[in-house]
Amino acid sequence: MRPAYGAPCDDPPVGGDELVAIYDARGRPAGSATRAEMRARGLWHAAGVVLVRSPNGEDVYVHQRSPDKDVFPSYHDCWAGGVVAHGETPAECAVRELAEELGISGVSPVPLFTHVFEQPPIRCHNFAFEVRWGGPIVHQPEEIVGGRWLPLPELRKWAEDPDGPLIPDGRLGVLEWFRRYG
Repeated sequence: MRPAYGAPCDDPPVGGDELVAIYDARGRPAGSATRAEMRARGLWHAAGVVLVRSPNGEDVYVHQRSPDKDVFPSYHDCWAGGVVAHGETPAECAVRELAEELGISGVSPVPLFTHVFEQPPIRCHNFAFEVRWGGPIVHQPEEIVGGRWLPLPELRKWAEDPDGPLIPDGRLGVLEWFRRYG
């Protein structure tokens, strides 16, 4: 059984004092706050998220989040990404997170779309990007416990199952991806 959002964990959340960009409800930058304040107050923010596809485009890299994550611990995600830092654009965030989480660098993520996830206390504008990658994957151990390539038809099944293993905002994002591109 997966822990729910905010489930207690052995270690405190990492990066609570980090300054993140705050956005308004329309998706425009509107200031900054600490990550802890953003979470506690349910402030609108943004994320840069990247769908990593195989060179032939038939598979997507899916990873399992660490049980120590402050949001949706132990869920699976098909998007590498994270919260936009203060002074950073969503595209810069996507490149940074891709390198940090999966060890992928030297690529230029292609912008796809923005989708809104609003499940209080989480209110986020997810700026979605995509890359094709055939090189090595190196997990950030503090964030990811494992991962694998998943064929698109299997990912679609996961996404269409509301009780499936995908993180809720990632599930909505990949459903939008399938609607537009799949």
